[in-house]
Amino acid sequence: MALRRGTSQSSCSKMEALVAKPGAVCCRHQPTPASVQRQGLVQRRSLVSRPNSPLSSSKRMLVQPVRYQEGDGDAIPDTTENRVIVITSGKGGVGKTTASANLGMSIARLGYKVALLDADIGLRNLDLLLGLENRVLYTAIDILDGECRLDQALIRDKRWKNLSLLSISRNRQRYNITRKHMEQLVESIQSLGYQYILIDCPAGIDVGFINAISPAKEALIVTTPEITSIRDADRVAGLLEANNIYNTKLLVNRVRPDMIQKNDMMSVRDVQEMLGIPLLGAIPEDQQVIISTNRGEPLVLQKKLSLSGIAFENAARRLIGKQDYFIDLNTPYKVCCSVWDGFDCGDADDQ
Repeated sequence: MALRRGTSQSSCSKMEALVAKPGAVCCRHQPTPASVQRQGLVQRRSLVSRPNSPLSSSKRMLVQPVRYQEGDGDAIPDTTENRVIVITSGKGGVGKTTASANLGMSIARLGYKVALLDADIGLRNLDLLLGLENRVLYTAIDILDGECRLDQALIRDKRWKNLSLLSISRNRQRYNITRKHMEQLVESIQSLGYQYILIDCPAGIDVGFINAISPAKEALIVTTPEITSIRDADRVAGLLEANNIYNTKLLVNRVRPDMIQKNDMMSVRDVQEMLGIPLLGAIPEDQQVIISTNRGEPLVLQKKLSLSGIAFENAARRLIGKQDYFIDLNTPYKVCCSVWDGFDCGDADDQ
């Protein structure tokens, strides 16, 4: 492993223990900086001046899925490109962890190798949603302490072996995670051949948020049609731009069409226009979310998918660029693109 400038020999030897299969090369693309003026919540953010996505369509074609079957996943795909996406919101309780679990599972079912990184050091919950809470023996803290290897801390899902989980929780003493630690962990995971790394960001905009977004090149902002959540999402969007993360998408969660028709809730279009962020998808309110959480099984694994499960699968396919249409929540079982006209959804090749 090549030494970074200013990195001591001891820290490098510790990182060599993290990498189970060194030698993989990760292509990094630095987005072009842009000056974005932010003058209030309701003012639309200029989408014309937003830099192009750092992942061009020609390079993204290098990420080819490997056809895994349920219970399979021993082969490591040969890729020269991967994507690191942070899922954040600012406000707590809007569905970041639920979105991380369902999007990660959906992408894994499409044949890609996915790693989920729970960056909430104090309050981890992603293992509960995946039903892996009894298998967490080591965390990223143990890796940094040199008590285990990366492949020991990565937990493979019991249903889809190409989906893995790594928690960054502390069990004993206080441990200060730095941005360099997060970047080293993500680089080590990339060297194992993972094509998609989804980082479940903690709530708030303190040091945990800064550490979680440091290795990411893309961001998915989760919000609900509430003014408090929208204001926090707007603040987070500005912090992402300040940290050179311009490729952002919006996921509107807990949408209730009946309340929208009564003008008791903002529509998805209203939320998207207020934030000025390209829309990835809208997830309806669903009581199946509580049931699936208690069972430790993501919504997308149900034999009979609910509307929210279908919406998560649709968002996952848009995220990897496999489709460019949305689900109309009023007529959910009919593919209708015209009702979404007027949304800035981004190009399908830019997902």
